[in-house]
Formats: sequence, structure tokens, C-alpha cells
Amino acid sequence: MAQNVRPGEELNEVNLKAFLHSNQLINDKKSEVDISQFSTGFSNLTYLLKIEGKELVLRRPPFGAIKRGHDMGREFKVLSGLNKAFTKVPEVYAYTEDADVLGASFYVMEKIDGIILDAKTAKKRNVSANEFPIIAKSWLDTFVELHEVDYEAIGLGDLGRPDGYVERQVRNWGKQYLKAATEEIPAAHKVMKWLDENQPTEYDHRLIHNDYKYDNVVFKDDTWQEVSAILDWEMCTLGDPLMDLGTSIAYWSMSTDADIIINGWPSPTTMEGNPGRNELVEMYAKKSGRPINNLVFYYAYGLFKIAVIVQQIYYRYHNGLTQDKRFANLNQATQLFSMMAWQSIQKNRIEKLF
Repeated sequence: MAQNVRPGEELNEVNLKAFLHSNQLINDKKSEVDISQFSTGFSNLTYLLKIEGKELVLRRPPFGAIKRGHDMGREFKVLSGLNKAFTKVPEVYAYTEDADVLGASFYVMEKIDGIILDAKTAKKRNVSANEFPIIAKSWLDTFVELHEVDYEAIGLGDLGRPDGYVERQVRNWGKQYLKAATEEIPAAHKVMKWLDENQPTEYDHRLIHNDYKYDNVVFKDDTWQEVSAILDWEMCTLGDPLMDLGTSIAYWSMSTDADIIINGWPSPTTMEGNPGRNELVEMYAKKSGRPINNLVFYYAYGLFKIAVIVQQIYYRYHNGLTQDKRFANLNQATQLFSMMAWQSIQKNRIEKLF
């Protein structure tokens, strides 16, 4: 749900309306605009624009962030390509790299109506145990559908280099962790070493989202049988689809996980009726026809990647590059996900880690 814009993250309304007008998205650049901000998420900033009876969504990088990982042009390119062949993405309208407009590159897209299912929404709606199997199936089917997209046919063959993808990811996430580290976390170093020594060398090449979870999809309605759109494409690339799956199951906390996980990283996946991580993997394998080898590697990789992402965000807060109080304790999340990854490796499983 969109709320008031956070202090320090305001948009220049005059420049914004001039941009919308020049791209034929509004008729009059003097029209009143109501700007609010979607408060969920820790990365790119997302705004709701209400103007001339229409609703638009604007995406821009966080204030004080480097371009790497926040490439609006890349995200716009991905959505533009997917619009040609994949129905479950928002339509994109305009993009600019001109930082003089709003201080950074940004793009404007359509607003997708529906339900985004985070922990608060699930509890508020009293989603039942009978509904979650339907929700999980719709979510999983859409995930597999994405991995079947012919990326060459939609002009995204140059989006990444799928050959050597796993090796680069392991190396690069390790480097990014060391660059963003603010304290010593022994488990993180153990996981980095293990991932480097146990990575698969053969894998499929697919278009992958890299951040696919419940709150990055929009369900059409509360029958839960259809996903209208997938959101947050900033990390999309070409690579191993099981790396994508690994990240998704890393986010998939369960009611049987340790209390510190359930309470520290609230998720609707802990509610009764959701499949467990093992069952989710089995569902993916059956639906996609893709064998799941090296499961612990993919799960540990997903956990470590999340650990690095939250550490990078905490690094910005720690160094005064953002004042967002939501980031104040993210270093604890880095420790948590690193610890989970090492437990998974030690016990050679993805459930019952503690």
C-alpha cells in the first residue's frame, strides 16, 4: 500500500510533470499530481503517481546508491522485451537516464491492480490453510512459466552471459560481501569457501528473475488462481534457473524454522497450509521437468546472496548514506542468513536446520 513519501526521498514535481508531458503520458504539465510511496522493499524506490485520473508507477534507485544493482535502463529493457511474449509483467511507458530530471535515471510503468501478499496482508485477510496450496501452486506455475520464456526471441539474448554464470555469481557475491562488511561474521566466510569448492559446472541457460517471492508478484484476486504480474526485475539476467529457485526457497521460511527466523524475517510462507521447502522443490521439478541436483548448494547460495544484499543495504545506513530506520538492524539479518546457510551445508538438508 502506498503511503506518504519518506523524508529525503521526495520527487521534483515540476520536472516530473514536464517529463510525463513530453512522453505524452499527461495532457497538461500544470495538472495536479498526488505522489505517494510504496513502503515495502529495501532496494529501488517505487512511487505511485495519481494525475489526470490515471495511476502510474515510477521506479528509481535509492538515494546514495551506486548504479550497480540499480540499473533502471536494464530493468526497463527487460520489461520492454517481456511485454512481447510474457503477459505477467507491467507495461512500461518511458525511461530516462537524464539525472537532471529527478536526480537519477528512472522509468514509468502501468500500475497493476491486485493483491501483493506479504505477511501483514496475509494476516489482515485471514488467509486460510485451504487457500495457501492454491496460492503456492499459482506462484510456482508462474515461476516455471517464466523459466520457459525464449529470451532470444524477445530480444534479450544480450542481457547476460549464461556460460560461466554460476562461477561468476559465487565469486562476485563473495567480493561484494567483503566490500560491504562492517563486522566479522565467521559463518559468512565458511559459506563463501564452501560455495566456491562445491559449485555445479553444468546447468540450463534461462531468463531468471533472481528475487522471486510472494511479495514480488501481484495476484489478480483472492481466488489466488492467477498471477497478474511479477514485479521488481532489477536483478533479472540469463543464467541457471536453479540459482533462481535457490534464492526463492531461501526466502521461503517455514513454521518449523527457528523463532529468530520467523520473528526476524516475517513471511506468509510460515502460515499453515504452505508447502515446505522440500515440497516446493518437488513441485518445481515436476512442473518444469528439470532434475534438481546439488540442492544444498542452491539453497545455501540463495541464503548467502540474501545475506550480502541486506549487508549492502546496512552498509549504506552504517555510513550515513540513508536515514531509513528500517535498515538499522539489517546486520543481524546478515548474520542470520549466513548462519542458516552454514547449518544447511553442515546438515546437508534444507529443512530442520536448528
